[in-house]
Amino acid sequence: MTDPDKIKRYLPWLVATALFMEHLDATVVNTAIPSIAASLQVTPLSLKSVVTSYILGLAVGIPLSGWMADRFGTRRVFFTAISIFTLASVLCGLALDPHMLTAARLLQGLGGAMMMPVGRLAIVRTFPKNELLAAMNFVIIPALIGPLLGPTVGGLIVHWTSWRMIFFINVPVGLAALYLVWKHMPDYRGHEKRPLDVIGLVLFSSGTAILSWLLEVFGEHTLDALTGGLLLALSLALLGTYAWHACRVKHPLLRLTLFKVRTFRISVIGGFVTRLGVGGLPFLLPLLYQLGLGLPAWQSGLLMMPSAAAAMGMKLFAPKLLARFGYRQVLTVNTVCIGLTIALFTLVGPGTPFYVIVAISLAQGFFNSLQFSSMNTLAYADIDANDSSMASTISSSFQQLSMSFGLAAGSIVTAWFLGPVAQDNRALVAQALHYGFATLAILTLLSSAVFWRLRRNDGDSISRGQVKAKEAEPVAQ
Repeated sequence: MTDPDKIKRYLPWLVATALFMEHLDATVVNTAIPSIAASLQVTPLSLKSVVTSYILGLAVGIPLSGWMADRFGTRRVFFTAISIFTLASVLCGLALDPHMLTAARLLQGLGGAMMMPVGRLAIVRTFPKNELLAAMNFVIIPALIGPLLGPTVGGLIVHWTSWRMIFFINVPVGLAALYLVWKHMPDYRGHEKRPLDVIGLVLFSSGTAILSWLLEVFGEHTLDALTGGLLLALSLALLGTYAWHACRVKHPLLRLTLFKVRTFRISVIGGFVTRLGVGGLPFLLPLLYQLGLGLPAWQSGLLMMPSAAAAMGMKLFAPKLLARFGYRQVLTVNTVCIGLTIALFTLVGPGTPFYVIVAISLAQGFFNSLQFSSMNTLAYADIDANDSSMASTISSSFQQLSMSFGLAAGSIVTAWFLGPVAQDNRALVAQALHYGFATLAILTLLSSAVFWRLRRNDGDSISRGQVKAKEAEPVAQ
């Protein structure tokens, strides 16, 4: 048996490395689409399936990950997930045509789908609740900086080497992660072997896959309104049918009764709403820097990096802030701070000094990192150990949907305000984007009301190591 101290030492690094590889890969490909299209002699628009296939793989695989971890063990499933992801990366790099690349990206998405929930599950079951904040705080950093660094890394790789290197760089990282998994990954299994809810898997996965795909292609005029409306209705009908089904079977794929736990419900729903505003930033910021300020792509990418640096530095302050003020105050106030920080981007224009932009980016990265670290740990505050895999799967599924909704929100406000503006007029472009930032800021400010429903001592088992004398809301069986 592996030394528990060694597991605690290496596990956060292992999970963080795997998640960084996954989140970086999810965003780095967008930058390389023009180069891939030129190499494969197709139009960039025809490669949209390369992006959406990865999203579909995640939508299908994430709901299945909790059941697999309970049945086959976290070590075996995490090892398999990284193996699939690494092998799919090689296949992506060797792709000879768009069809092969799309199929490999779908496989890559299936591998990536099992990393986040199973990695979180291993962290939750390894660390007691009074140590969970520090461990999860470390692991969440890659999820924040990966999407920010993706465009910069992708641009540099495409500029200096071949687009295929975007996928091949995953190989040494994947092999190192596989070694660490085999040496230091704990092997947790479920206490009972529940059967796979096949009907629930088909309903939920197909519903989320259609919805994620619709949000991904939203606003590109490649889908007529009638078809889009019918597909939206179909996805909502499938998800509604799943909710009805889950309440009537003994072992549902996702046990929705966990939402009766107040801290879990507020964490997941509040996080979903908050990401609607925050999720649009990666869409609007490059447009502001490149079209509004006239900066080249590499400088635009560099301006995203202060946010990543602040996200890493935040982990030193989050435990103290939560221990001092508690989850209710931190999440309510911090959500307002995020909204105000987004609003500050309305002041950024062609004449704004770089140090002002860097300062705003630093504040944004700090507040965003504190927000996600707080929300992700609060979700497990009142969850029993037996329900941790189910909680991790549900949380990951909603996060995946919230990222798609956030990007869609960003594209909606951009299309609304930027559509009639000539893109060679920097002042008008910047002004139009300012309206977009103001809209996202208002949406984020309103989401703070969700966290106001928390009670003063909610999450104390994590932030202060205190156990409630009486559990407020036991999990329904």
